[in-house]
Formats: sequence, C-alpha cells, structure tokens
Amino acid sequence: MNTDQASPKGWRRAVLFFIILAFGILIFVVFSHIRPLLPAMVDPFGRVILIVGLLICALFARENPRLKNYWQLFFAGFVAALAMGIDYYVPSRDWLLQLLRIPLYSPAGLALDKLDSSIIIVGVILLAMLFSKTSLASIYVKKGRLGLGLLIGFIGFVLFAASSIFSAQFLFGARELYMREVVSWIPWILIFIIGNAFNEELLFRGLFLQRLDPFLGRFLSNLVIAIPFTLHHTGVSYSPDILLFFAFLLPLALAWGFIMQKTDSILGSFLFHAGTDIPVVLALFSALR
Repeated sequence: MNTDQASPKGWRRAVLFFIILAFGILIFVVFSHIRPLLPAMVDPFGRVILIVGLLICALFARENPRLKNYWQLFFAGFVAALAMGIDYYVPSRDWLLQLLRIPLYSPAGLALDKLDSSIIIVGVILLAMLFSKTSLASIYVKKGRLGLGLLIGFIGFVLFAASSIFSAQFLFGARELYMREVVSWIPWILIFIIGNAFNEELLFRGLFLQRLDPFLGRFLSNLVIAIPFTLHHTGVSYSPDILLFFAFLLPLALAWGFIMQKTDSILGSFLFHAGTDIPVVLALFSALR
C-alpha cells in the first residue's frame, strides 16, 4: 500500500522536475544575458513574451487558491528573466567604460563590465523582493549558520586561490603567468570575482532553491538549478575543452547549492564560488596580452 501511494507522487515529482528543468533552460540558456541562442531579430520579442508570460502566470497563481503555492516560483522566473533582459539590452557598460576611458578588452574593462552586469542583476532582484514585499531571507540574504558558512567559504576560497595559477594553465589554457603581473591584477580580479560570484549565486540558487524545495525536495531542487547553471556557460571562451569544463562545473554547482541549503545563507557559497572564479579570471586576463 505504501508503494502504491508513493508511486504517483514520485511520477508527479519527476514530471514537475522536467517541466521546471525545461523552463530553467529556456530562461538561462536560450535567453542568456551573455550568449543567447536566438537570432538578434527574434531575441527581444521572445524575451518580452517570456517575461510578460511569467508575470501573468505569477499574478494569476497568486489569486487562485489551487495554484497559490506556485506563484513565488513563477515570480522567481519572471525576476530572473527580467534582470537578464535588462542587463543584456541596457548599454550601461558602454556608458561606464566611455566615461572612464577604459577599453573593454583590458583587466580593468572586463572587471568593470562584470561589476556593471552584477549591479544590474542584483539590483533588479532586490527591488523585486522589495516591491513584492518578499523577505530577503527567502533568497538566502541572511546570516544563517554564519560560522559554518564562513568556515566553508573561506576554506574553499583559499584552496582555489592557492592553486589558481596552476588551475588557470591546466584547465583554462592560460598563457604564461608572471607573479608581478598577477599581483598588479589583484584589484581587478577581486572586483570581477566578487561581482560574478554574488550575482550568480543570487540569480540561480538564491532565487530558486527555497521556492523549489516544497515541490522537489532539497537534492532535486539543487540539481534542477545546477543543470541550467552549467549549460548557461555553453560557449565560454576560456575553456579549450567544454566537456571537461562542464564535468568540473556541474559538481561545483551542486556543492554551492548544498552549502547554501546547509548553512541557510548565501555567504558560504558566495565565498567558495568567488575562489573558483580566480583561475578563470587569470586565463581571461592572460589572453589580453
């Protein structure tokens, strides 16, 4: 009898997993704010349809007693799609770099480009939470288990920072790196990794993990976000072997989600994520020579 009762529930969860996965790929891969898949003439119309459709679904679900449990999930999708759409189409990066007279393809230019993108994405998410009267705790912006988060995050950051030169050359094909040059890049490395790690942790795991948990449970919630997050990096220029890169990135994405769930805060996964970005940034900067 227990098996009979569990089976339909398991099937519903599996179906829901694949539906959410499909929407995750649509939002984060097809309509990526870095490397969108649709032609330039089609992309803006598709984004508008997606953003408006998710907002309508969220508002309808909030007012419908049978669907009310889903409204926050639709709303999170709307916020993510809106944030990425604004980041992709508002040329604030160009304004900033022109104002400061900094070329894009320089350590300073790439760092400020990432900072600009991160401010837009984080700003849209925080404003959406404010206007919807949703607690920041629901996106893990809280202390949580502060000591554990700091410990895990610090250990991860230090380990990846210490091995960053080797990792940059072995995994990402970085050109020869000189210590004096790397030291001169430190301010721009910090700006890049802080902006990128915080915006990605908030955009992917912060927005969705708590909202998915009642429907999928912790592990599947983590997995259904980790897959689009990994595929979001399709086409990156800093990895000579994309399959090897995905094999490296997917377990990291799952680890960051687990850390966020375990510590009940974004802090640990943010610090850990920032450390893993250092080799990538070294590879990007070395290619600018």
